[in-house]
Amino acid sequence: MSDSVETKLSAARTKLILDRPFLGALVLRLPLIDATEWCKTTGTDARSFFYNREYIDGLSLEQTQFMLAHDALHCALLHFSRRQHRDKHRWDIACDFAINPLLINDGLTPPSDALHLKEYEGMTAEEIYPLIDDKLDQDPLDQHLYDQDSGEDDDSQAGDSGLDEKDIQKQQEIDKQNAEKSEDSSSGNKDSDEGSGAKSEAEQNVGEGSAPPPPLKEGEKEDLAVQWQQRMAGAAQTAMQAGKLGGGMARMVDHLLQPQLPWRMLLARYMTAVARDDYSFTRPSSRREAGGAIYPSLRSSQINLTVILDTSGSIVDDEMSSFVSEINAIKGQMRARVTLHACDARMAEDGPWVYEAWEEMQIPEDLQGGGGTDFCPAIDWVNQCDQPPDLLVYFTDAQGNFPEAEPVFPIIWLVKGKSPVPFGQRIQLN
Repeated sequence: MSDSVETKLSAARTKLILDRPFLGALVLRLPLIDATEWCKTTGTDARSFFYNREYIDGLSLEQTQFMLAHDALHCALLHFSRRQHRDKHRWDIACDFAINPLLINDGLTPPSDALHLKEYEGMTAEEIYPLIDDKLDQDPLDQHLYDQDSGEDDDSQAGDSGLDEKDIQKQQEIDKQNAEKSEDSSSGNKDSDEGSGAKSEAEQNVGEGSAPPPPLKEGEKEDLAVQWQQRMAGAAQTAMQAGKLGGGMARMVDHLLQPQLPWRMLLARYMTAVARDDYSFTRPSSRREAGGAIYPSLRSSQINLTVILDTSGSIVDDEMSSFVSEINAIKGQMRARVTLHACDARMAEDGPWVYEAWEEMQIPEDLQGGGGTDFCPAIDWVNQCDQPPDLLVYFTDAQGNFPEAEPVFPIIWLVKGKSPVPFGQRIQLN
């Protein structure tokens, strides 16, 4: 069986390189390691691809391609470094839900137990995570060996992973030997591990997976994150030159390689952009001492900011509180006067609420909602105000009825979920 399994893995990898060079180039970065003793299906630690011979033997060649690409995408999408405070099991499931549609839409054939829901297509793991039931009893398709439940010290991590000290020392010795082999093979060329060298290393490492690898340390995660971003960029460029990078994969790569900023920073940037700080060249007082140079002075005007909360029920109270806290912090820096209102299918009866720059902004206790979502009443209300705002910020899931005409005032949609907006600037909340 061993020879046939190795042949199948080699054939699957070769077919990926020929048919889907983007995925094939990523798969080549992961040495193939036989881990039948402890691995149930397949797995990765962001350094290698571990597999169970019996599991691979039961897959078709097309399904084997899927599993190779699946684990490679976990690495390329940096799932090993993006979990942060999230629960490991839910995060692992969210990552599988994010990856599998990409591969299926690219024409790959998944195993029968692959996690896939149409409503999660086009969403990132961070967007999917809060939508997953806490008690979901499903498991990811593969083993994510780069992480554990606790963020404690190395000793506790070893205990959580089920490894004793002897196993860890053995695996560290294997890693050391592999590093030495890689260094020897790359003599005279520091980048030789990036390409055909990965294949020879994979051949050498088969059969050395007698114990699970220890979880990655923070420094290792950072180093690997940089490496995988570079690998993904190189793989995408090669695939585009060959004309074999699908639309879904191209959008994913474009999104991930763009500089990413937290929504709070983006919101602060847009509010700063509308801040009316400018230089004044007003004629100075006639009593001013003559003969000196006349310099412009900095004058400041107050920003009129309108904030609308979507109370249709899709935004939970904690998220609203977090959002309002951010606005509260930013408005003091920007000298912003905030008019707060709420809307589901109609405007809140007790609104609006107005807060000066020096006043603490709070969500009204009697704020009610829970109906459908319609953005027209809020936009109409703002249009009818005596003075249009310098900026409107709408906190919503963007699932509702939009006005046909774009308003004349600037608007920022802070969106929870994946729904698009027809106009204005969209900032992703998740």
